[in-house]
Amino acid sequence: MPKAPHTSPSTVRRKGFAKAPRHIAIVGAGVAGIACARTLVQAGHQVSVFEQHPEPGGRTRSVDSPFGSFDAGAQYFTVRDPRLERVLQTQPGLCRPWSASTVRVLDAAGRVVAASPVPKDPHWVAAPRMDALVQAWATPLQDAGHLHTDAQVVRMEPDRLRPGAWQLTTVSKDGARHVHAGFDAVLLAMPAIPAQTLLADAASPLAKNLSGVAMAPCWTLMLAYPQAMQPGLTTLGPQWNAARSTHHRIAWVARESSKPGRSLIERWTVQASPEWSAEHLEDDPARVLAKLRKAFAEITGIRTEPAHAELQRWRHARTLQPLGQSHLWDAPAGLGVCGDWCLGHRVEDAFVSGLELALAVA
Repeated sequence: MPKAPHTSPSTVRRKGFAKAPRHIAIVGAGVAGIACARTLVQAGHQVSVFEQHPEPGGRTRSVDSPFGSFDAGAQYFTVRDPRLERVLQTQPGLCRPWSASTVRVLDAAGRVVAASPVPKDPHWVAAPRMDALVQAWATPLQDAGHLHTDAQVVRMEPDRLRPGAWQLTTVSKDGARHVHAGFDAVLLAMPAIPAQTLLADAASPLAKNLSGVAMAPCWTLMLAYPQAMQPGLTTLGPQWNAARSTHHRIAWVARESSKPGRSLIERWTVQASPEWSAEHLEDDPARVLAKLRKAFAEITGIRTEPAHAELQRWRHARTLQPLGQSHLWDAPAGLGVCGDWCLGHRVEDAFVSGLELALAVA
């Protein structure tokens, strides 16, 4: 990719950001939220980002284990929008193409029934883990004290002391509650259902616009097999590194150790199908783990006991019915929403959504 010109905050302002600086709260530190925050900071605004998890990442979140990390959410991303391409060029080497671009399609018994051709859009991953991209973008915010983690926003309401402004109530994992006030605008960069809840509580008419959005859950299983590093072995099971599956329990499997910048210890990420995940969303995790392990063995032939097995439950994972526009922005009220679900389910959709909301606000 060609080298992109550096864009300074003053350059951004000269290109049309002429509004007076404001204090803007962003709820959610995934791709959409951080892309939005970066753009608003470049435009000269003060930004405070609130994230309920310990680190930024959203659905690019990675999970650590004694044997290496797992990309528990997004497995890769494409770069079709030139604006995303320009942003990635500012940090060369952070993202690398993944050689598993030819993805097999498996039947329920694990037989390869098709191999999709190499796509025109390469599959990219951040290194050494998927959330490294968002965390790199978020570092300036964190260094400036503008990223608040372990802060779940549970209430959004008019500021009690300043007319026309907003205040947020957050709760941390230890149950501590805090009120953050004085925001000229609040932007929700989170899944549609919790965003709709906060908007409804604030009596925002934007809430009704989200009623048609549908998102599916996903159970993700992470397995490690360090025994594959023994002399004479390189990998366990199939010789491919990624596959889509028609098995009723599993939609996707990927060999994590095949991704660039990862530990060589054999690790697999298994994502359950949306239908199966919805049906078993509230099941006992031990039961879910056992069922997914059985299905994984059926389609890969790997029946060896893993040294590590872990689950991640995503309540809002894949977009089934998107909003149909990149964002929503109620300028008089100072409320907006963004997220991949506005356009689809790709990482790139999240970036575009967050960027375009910021451009509308700035």
